[in-house]
Amino acid sequence: MLTEIAIELIQLLIVMFGSPLVVGVIRKVKARLQGRHGAGIFQPYADIRKLLLKEVVVSENTSWIFLFTPYLLATTMLLSALIVPVLTTRAALGFMGNIIALMYLFLLGMFFLALAGLDAGSAFGGMGSSREVALAALAEPTVLIAIFGIALRAGTTSLDGIITRFAAEPLLMLNAGHLLAFLAFFIVALAENGRLPVDNPATHLELTMIHEAMILEYSGRLLALVEWAAAMKLFLFLTLLSNLFFPWGVALTNTPVTLFTAFVALVVKLLVFAGAIALVETWVAKLRLFRVPELLAGSFTLALLAVVTAFFIK
Repeated sequence: MLTEIAIELIQLLIVMFGSPLVVGVIRKVKARLQGRHGAGIFQPYADIRKLLLKEVVVSENTSWIFLFTPYLLATTMLLSALIVPVLTTRAALGFMGNIIALMYLFLLGMFFLALAGLDAGSAFGGMGSSREVALAALAEPTVLIAIFGIALRAGTTSLDGIITRFAAEPLLMLNAGHLLAFLAFFIVALAENGRLPVDNPATHLELTMIHEAMILEYSGRLLALVEWAAAMKLFLFLTLLSNLFFPWGVALTNTPVTLFTAFVALVVKLLVFAGAIALVETWVAKLRLFRVPELLAGSFTLALLAVVTAFFIK
């Protein structure tokens, strides 16, 4: 039991301190693909450190929700890190590893962030909050249905159980439904994390912002927590993509060799997905806002087809 708790803490530290590095890698690869030198991959750490040392400026019109939200976001992401199988399926909190519980945690953070955007009374904050809620209403069901599409083949909705089943029977992944679910989940991962073509994390053009519009009023350590939580959310989504759909290397037993192999496999898979995101953001332009629901509707259709194929293609 003590070993499992120690592994859980290691996974938590990997998510906490590895998430800014993933953001830095995406920015660096994207800059190189665009012919720029770009900042170093460790720049997000410097940005977070700088914000943590800065003074917090809070509008007198805000309530406790504005101050409470950054701490809630960080807490929900850390709790999610204890649920998502990062290195092993034999974690102390593996019994909590249900995709429905995980989505509730993500939705809780999104709900309070939308409230915080409205709380400051800024026109742009309210605009960003309304857009975020509208996108979440389309994206969250797609996540659940995409996972259900592969859960039907695995025979369980437990994240640990799905990984264990696919790792034991790799032929189950050689299925059209598995590919459809992966594509649906990848599109939603871009939308949930404010990446192109849904949102542009590098812009501050008010009329196009979604996530950035909600956090315009934050500063100092509060902004650092919000940015850190966003990086952890991206890390967790990429980890789910890596370990649920490609469970190679995930430790099924808690031994030093399997855990080290799992860590190396996770690093390789995260680098591949970070490069894929950078390639997508270089290749495609941001969609107009009224076209985003069409993209999410397409991902929902792919997820639904993944569920349907589970009944007809074994």
